Amino acid sequence: MTSTNLPTPKSALAIAAHPDDIEFECGATLAKWAADGCVVHHLICTDGSKGTWDEHADTVALVGIRQDEQREAARRLGATGTVNFLGAVDGELTADLDMRREVARVIRETTPDVVFGHDPWKRWRLHPDHRNAGFLAVEGIVAARDPFFFPELGLPRHRPDALFLFESEEPDHVENVTGFTEPKINSLLAHESQFETTMVITDNPDAETAEFHERELDQMREMAAGHDFEFGEAFRRITDL
Repeated sequence: MTSTNLPTPKSALAIAAHPDDIEFECGATLAKWAADGCVVHHLICTDGSKGTWDEHADTVALVGIRQDEQREAARRLGATGTVNFLGAVDGELTADLDMRREVARVIRETTPDVVFGHDPWKRWRLHPDHRNAGFLAVEGIVAARDPFFFPELGLPRHRPDALFLFESEEPDHVENVTGFTEPKINSLLAHESQFETTMVITDNPDAETAEFHERELDQMREMAAGHDFEFGEAFRRITDL
């Protein structure tokens, strides 16, 4: 049985491997909730320094560019919470204890009712950062909720109400995002450094931006299939936290 449309939480934290992952996977849901008063926070695990096909790129400069793009994307979603960067080297993220501590710290600091993250159990996943960021979200929740994990942080423990895993092969919850597709797509277009690598916007920007727009709408239509709304975003919803 697939559930739909969680009541708007007071706060939400989206955890992702790279700048732009959040906007691709749950941007419209976050925009919808933000418009209804939810405080939306971002946590990006890596520095995004490998997000280019230019072999001569200044990757140090790219890190700063991608952080600025992420902050602008959050603004376009209407997010009023924090935008946090853990700074792991792109492509080298590990789900170790140090990183788990940092994720637990952000969860305790932001006290989200709902956490979003990559589904770490997706089969045949190629990118290790997505897998490890997913495990960090799952394991960070466990660490944040229990008092004897990382007491040196000096922060009160916090247990979210729900975890929404995106990129899931077996989603069981769909949010109706009709009316919030444009903030999602507009937020994605803030990630200009990724036009070539992820959005196929290169030689003919006007036409290719329009094609990208339609591809995103088509994906959200597919996620809403079988429901009485046009556009959706789908997740695996876990409430036994």
